[in-house]
Amino acid sequence: MEGISDLGRGSGRDERNAPAGRAILSDPAGGKIRKRGLGSGCMVHVLSSRTLLRPADPERSRRFYGEQLGLAVYREFGTGPERGVVYFLGGGFLEVSGRSPTPPDPAVRLWLQVADVTAAHEELRARGVGIVRPPVKEPWGLVEMWIEDPDGTPIVLVEVPADHPIRYRPGI
Repeated sequence: MEGISDLGRGSGRDERNAPAGRAILSDPAGGKIRKRGLGSGCMVHVLSSRTLLRPADPERSRRFYGEQLGLAVYREFGTGPERGVVYFLGGGFLEVSGRSPTPPDPAVRLWLQVADVTAAHEELRARGVGIVRPPVKEPWGLVEMWIEDPDGTPIVLVEVPADHPIRYRPGI
């Protein structure tokens, strides 16, 4: 079965030097490598990502994400009480704009990886952020803390320990 190989894994070849805009496909068992252009329908080439939130009270949510969580502003747009703010969020962005008359979907949550969840817990508690659950080491090895935004959107702050498989993969 042909699949997209991880960088340098499986085939033993250094695949980090793929031309820009190209995907390197290979048989995980080490078969023939074939290159395809990203416009060929084989995959979506994501350049950036943004999570959009439509809060009940935009000003309250901007205070929460900007002041209480301390997210840095990437850009602002529009005017008035429903103006939009886009925050840096790790490798992506969080946009808080517009207004929603309905509560957020309880199945949606934000998962934010932080370097030190214990320090984040202390800092957020000092800033008046309600802690739904303090840091706990989960059975799967991650340390998680739960908070929620003013509309009740769950936010999971996660620390990945140095010895966790997300950070350490033998043989790579």
